[in-house]
Amino acid sequence: MESVVWSHSGVMRTNYHRIHVELGKKDRQQLCRMLTKGLESARVLRRALILRQLDRGQTAVQVADNVCVARKTVRAIARRYEEEGLESALHEKPRPIHPRALDTVQSQRIIAMVCGEPPTGHARWSVRLIATEAVKRKLAPRVGRETIRILLQSHDLKPWREKNVVCGGSQ
Repeated sequence: MESVVWSHSGVMRTNYHRIHVELGKKDRQQLCRMLTKGLESARVLRRALILRQLDRGQTAVQVADNVCVARKTVRAIARRYEEEGLESALHEKPRPIHPRALDTVQSQRIIAMVCGEPPTGHARWSVRLIATEAVKRKLAPRVGRETIRILLQSHDLKPWREKNVVCGGSQ
């Protein structure tokens, strides 16, 4: 649906995304209960508030300003409600679970390698060097730099500094 709006400066703008949400009686009651009890997460309550305001005839721009979210967010919630229903509009779909890049044994072996001397020709370990050496030494089938960076960070290791890694807990 297209509607024409005149701005304060006299310029004509076109609104292509006129949103109209009409909640069913049960959905309206459920949102009312949720908003009065306040037992849901802030995200769910914000989505409920968005739907209620859209049901009361407010525009996406008004709702976005009232709830402090982007207009795109308001439109996405309204679209999900129209296409998939209330539960889908209020709650996120579960995100896919990615398997860990390194298991515990692989992580321990890489940490042990970093605590040792760097390969000949290198003054100290770098994240790239650790990743390539871990694969070369068959400690892991493949490993990326970001995985190594997170692993080092979780063990508070900084092998690229002047003083090499302090291992064994003595500092």
